[in-house]
Amino acid sequence: MPRSNRPRRPARQARPGKRSPVDRGRGEDEGDFRGPGLSIPSLQSAPDGQWHVRRISAARAGKTYICPGCHRNIDPGIEHIVAWRADHWSGDEASAAGRRHWHLKCWSGRSFRY
Repeated sequence: MPRSNRPRRPARQARPGKRSPVDRGRGEDEGDFRGPGLSIPSLQSAPDGQWHVRRISAARAGKTYICPGCHRNIDPGIEHIVAWRADHWSGDEASAAGRRHWHLKCWSGRSFRY
């Protein structure tokens, strides 16, 4: 069947403050730190350095991650923590690229003995 040569209709303009359906699919991993369910990162000091810590709500958790504390899955729909180094030697961009998703209990009970 031949294709139509008619021009497509112009895309509908989104209302201000509304996210388009394309934007709704983007998650926290693509650098989209806006939206409901995301907290402002806090700075936590620990014996192994300073960490940026952000809490991800159950509604916002849409992917499966592996917790570095217990090496088990963090399934979609489970509230968890995202942590990355605040004092990384190669800068904030490299530090944010190395962020890890932790269970809440694993992060609070992690051991600093290596």
